[in-house]
Amino acid sequence: MRAARVSIRTLLALAGLVAWASVSAQPATPSAPAASAAAASPVAAGASAAAVDAEASAPAKPRKPLPPRTQYSDEGADTCLGCHDDVTATYNGAALFKGKHAHRNDKRAPFGPGGMQCEACHGPGATHAQGKKAAQINSLKADSGATPQERSAPCLACHQSGARVAWHASAHERGNVACSDCHKMHQDRDPVLVKGSEPDVCLTCHRPKRADFQKPSTHPVRFGLMGCSDCHSAHGSTTVAMLNKPTLNQTCYSCHAEKRGPLLWEHQPVTEDCSLCHTAHGSVRNALLNKSPPLLCQQCHAPAGHPSFGLTSKSLPGGGAGGSIYLVAGGCTNCHSQVHGSNHPAGAKLMR
Repeated sequence: MRAARVSIRTLLALAGLVAWASVSAQPATPSAPAASAAAASPVAAGASAAAVDAEASAPAKPRKPLPPRTQYSDEGADTCLGCHDDVTATYNGAALFKGKHAHRNDKRAPFGPGGMQCEACHGPGATHAQGKKAAQINSLKADSGATPQERSAPCLACHQSGARVAWHASAHERGNVACSDCHKMHQDRDPVLVKGSEPDVCLTCHRPKRADFQKPSTHPVRFGLMGCSDCHSAHGSTTVAMLNKPTLNQTCYSCHAEKRGPLLWEHQPVTEDCSLCHTAHGSVRNALLNKSPPLLCQQCHAPAGHPSFGLTSKSLPGGGAGGSIYLVAGGCTNCHSQVHGSNHPAGAKLMR
């Protein structure tokens, strides 16, 4: 009898637990106003829920569809560095990790959160890792077999703003120059970004300018005090010769501000175009002049009243024919020393 009572009590307790569980599993009954509102606008409620789900699941920015995962290496950069860990004059496997491309906390960097590391630039590398053939991956080198546009595509996928907005209309792009022809990512410092070594990169192609910079009168490029990018924009420009500034004179005034003016007495060639008298890269004449005075001045000014032609040695100072001072030293500038303009009240002839 006692055992029967215990069994009945056990069954009642189990029944109570089942009833409580069934009540807890039921959704809470909405209040009357809320229920009526939901019943009145089921479409709005459904749209709101769908919008919340879409917002939560939508990516921050649309991304380009990636190749199948099987085309990528299993261990990313670790797979690459298993072979590419050597150090040469133009390559250092560890140097990449010293630059911005390897910042782990920068979501824009190949090695940042979610980045594809080496394969973000070189493309899927599973086939290359297995076959060990250079043609199986975009090495970004000139002899890779890829077109300059294909070699530049990984760079331009990220580097699109700033000075690179004019790249697609630049002389370098039209000349089939790729980003990797000038930039070296696998070095401690990209040579083209260092003022002292930048000219060596540019002058690899612009060879006549290398000779100009060895002339007696030149800008201090060969001494590492000035780089090509101080005047030129390598990624493109809307001006002639890809200058940094809208005009040649404004580019020159960036350093030669004292020639800018305005001046009380101006010399028209100065305000018009510096290259009328000067050559930018180098000259055998003083002050980077195109010609020696007085011949340079007489391209515009007539020699009347100024005996400036020495036909024989007697025409030189000290000669029997009464030599002219206009034929020696600075020529016209012996007297007209303020050739870039003057603020002197009596400086109309640019003599003071």
